Amino acid sequence: MLRSLWEYRFFVLTSIWNDFYMRFVRSKLGGAWLILHPLSQVMIYAFILSSLLASRIPGISGTYGYAVYLMAGLLGWNLFSEVLDRCMKVFVKNANIIKKMSFPRITLPIIEIGSALLNNMVLLAVMVVIFFLLGHGIGWSILSVLVMAPVVALLAAGIGITLGVFNVFVRDIEQVMPIVLQLLFWFTPIVYPAGAIPPQYVAWLQLSPVFQIVTAYHEAIVYHRFPSLSVILALSVLALVACAFSLFLFRRANADMVDVL
Repeated sequence: MLRSLWEYRFFVLTSIWNDFYMRFVRSKLGGAWLILHPLSQVMIYAFILSSLLASRIPGISGTYGYAVYLMAGLLGWNLFSEVLDRCMKVFVKNANIIKKMSFPRITLPIIEIGSALLNNMVLLAVMVVIFFLLGHGIGWSILSVLVMAPVVALLAAGIGITLGVFNVFVRDIEQVMPIVLQLLFWFTPIVYPAGAIPPQYVAWLQLSPVFQIVTAYHEAIVYHRFPSLSVILALSVLALVACAFSLFLFRRANADMVDVL
């Protein structure tokens, strides 16, 4: 599988670039859509919740502090949810290609992962500019985001590919997961601080890897602190285990997937 990925590396890289390039060609606003959606989320949440929650976020001061907190959390969340959603739908979406062409099918989720990572890096660059305009300085700790992003993408891909294989056989998966992601979003301190959660529930919510991801992004961007190395290592191990299981499942179900599709 790894050898086939290497042999088709130019196909993967070209497909990632084409996906990114077509966003600029086939729409009036082009690449602006990469940032308009998350920024619109920030504006809505900041307008509704800023007066209620801004004072409850420790270490946050200033008029735009809450908006910075939101953008940092959404940066990590958007990468996780986008990779998971893309990988979950990739086999069903490319059913015609899978049935008619002979090629390493593992390249399909790899292309989706690469496209999502590229989109997220563009969003990060735009957010850095916005942070400066809002008067929020950026420290060296933001470099840890570059380390976290591949870990987050691998974890989401491991979960997404597993769900994608099941989605071929049980299409309800694709309908259920948006509800699950919505619940996960609101049980993660993205639009509210972790301190707003009753203490008896915090320990349970911290078991969620997404909780740890968003907290690490807040540490790096909002508070200018490097995330805990133990957290990054734990997420890395979890991501590798999730990817190993998803690839094992994919190889076992590969032939049956073609028949069902």
